[in-house]
Amino acid sequence: MLSEGHPLVDGRTSHSALVRAYSGERTDRLPVWFMRQAGRSLPEYRELRVGTAMLDACLDPAMASEITLQPVRRHGVDAAIFFSDIVVPLRLAGVDVEIKPGVGPVMGAPVRTAGDVARLTALTLTDEALAPVAEGVARTVAELGGTPLIGFAGAPFTLAAYLVEGGPSRDHLAARTLMHADPATWQALMTWAADVTGAFLRAQVLAGASATQLFDSWAGALSLADYTAHVAPSSARALGAIADLRAQGVRAVHFGTGTGEILAAMRDVGADVVGVDYRIPLDEATRRVGAAVPLQGNIDPALLAAPWPVLEAHVRDVVDRGRGAAAHVVNLGHGVPPTTDPDVLTRLVDLVHSL
Repeated sequence: MLSEGHPLVDGRTSHSALVRAYSGERTDRLPVWFMRQAGRSLPEYRELRVGTAMLDACLDPAMASEITLQPVRRHGVDAAIFFSDIVVPLRLAGVDVEIKPGVGPVMGAPVRTAGDVARLTALTLTDEALAPVAEGVARTVAELGGTPLIGFAGAPFTLAAYLVEGGPSRDHLAARTLMHADPATWQALMTWAADVTGAFLRAQVLAGASATQLFDSWAGALSLADYTAHVAPSSARALGAIADLRAQGVRAVHFGTGTGEILAAMRDVGADVVGVDYRIPLDEATRRVGAAVPLQGNIDPALLAAPWPVLEAHVRDVVDRGRGAAAHVVNLGHGVPPTTDPDVLTRLVDLVHSL
């Protein structure tokens, strides 16, 4: 259960534009925030991160909190997203993983056999291990006032794909092979990943997050049949870890890249909001998931570097196409590119708030 001091319980965020939109309500102020708003595009972030490895920054409560707050101060966005990384819960559970600059997450060894999975699933994500995350969230919420904090976690398939591949992959061939070649081992891996994801989400919500986002980076590599049969049940299990908290008003967003063909299946996992990437327009997304489902998205990140009239026309089109959904939270169709001019983001927020 949420504590009496949780922002949704004491009223700080329960009536915010973001939480209301996530609940399917149209608000006078169109809410906007950006995936990867906390980080690479901000000079204050780069200055703070000097000499600190990515995972160390994520697990330093004071640093993670400060990084989370930076874009809220600078841009006036309607939500903060907790500064973290998809593989943080793996590290906390005891997995040998590092983030190599220019490469991404790299495992000490891939997980590809029944024996590998058995050794992995002996690891657990404890409350003690999660303490730095909970502290970072609590510090952040104490500074945010009425601005909601969104908790963040990678979906089970994305965690499993990193583990099986041993690092980033374009086609996730090894993961998709294991899915079919050894379904029992795959199921054991996905169940473990779902429980790790669920525990990570729950810790953030209990510490003060008003909403969560389940981010499936690699689900777009899957067919609808494979997603429905071999992935969706585990994503539902992960969200099930916060089912009691969602009954108290916590909202969950489900987002993936390249997932236009599986949007309805992602809706059926049980999230409140479907995030849409930049590849399909929001009116088409509404047709696929139904007008009762709130949407989040989907400004093309590439246009952040275009001339302002081009970007402005695109943003207005995104907002117009989102009007058929129950509610709309404006966001990017993926993350903020590191080369983005921060002033463009601030101007974009002002534009959205004027619409």
